[in-house]
Amino acid sequence: MTTHVSDLSEPVDAVIFDCDGTLTNIEGIDFLAEQNGVGRRVTQMTQEAMGRSGLTPDIYRQRLELVRPTFMQVKELGQHYFSHVTPDTISVIQLLNKLNKKVYIISAGLLPSVLAFGKAMQVPEQHIFAVDIFFDAHGHYQDFDTQSPLVSNNGKREIVSNIKNKHPRIAYVGDGMNDLSVIDVVTRFIGYGGTFYRKNIEMACSYY
Repeated sequence: MTTHVSDLSEPVDAVIFDCDGTLTNIEGIDFLAEQNGVGRRVTQMTQEAMGRSGLTPDIYRQRLELVRPTFMQVKELGQHYFSHVTPDTISVIQLLNKLNKKVYIISAGLLPSVLAFGKAMQVPEQHIFAVDIFFDAHGHYQDFDTQSPLVSNNGKREIVSNIKNKHPRIAYVGDGMNDLSVIDVVTRFIGYGGTFYRKNIEMACSYY
């Protein structure tokens, strides 16, 4: 179903963006995997999770155990996100800020990277949600926040539901299965296929 902008009658109070594949045209974990020589295996798992099965804690752990990123790699990933920013995104967020629409980023990506990227995009730190990651004293990967709701497919739904208590009318923009889980919670769900086109996501959306 296609809906034209002229048909929209209900304004929104906040706009929530996914990060990887939406605000930036790279998938962070796949980018790190390529650096560490496990690109093909990790990318296949990401494609399965984002396009078909949905994200699970097991998939999340498997990918990180394969990649084992260092502290420095995760820190630098935020810069790579920004250098691969989706065209016009910065001006769109600036416009939303001028219109006093609250902007959020909710991501299953790694918190240090998403925080650095979000700050560069002028999104307040308290409006950025992602999965924390832990390192030893030498900067080697140890673990991730296994209690984060964002490592499972319905995690974004949980966080969006909490945000809705502050902002009843929300627009959400995302490209994967874990984004689609919020479709009946938000006022307007906008599927994004500019980086990774997924037909099943497009078919589920009124706006794409």
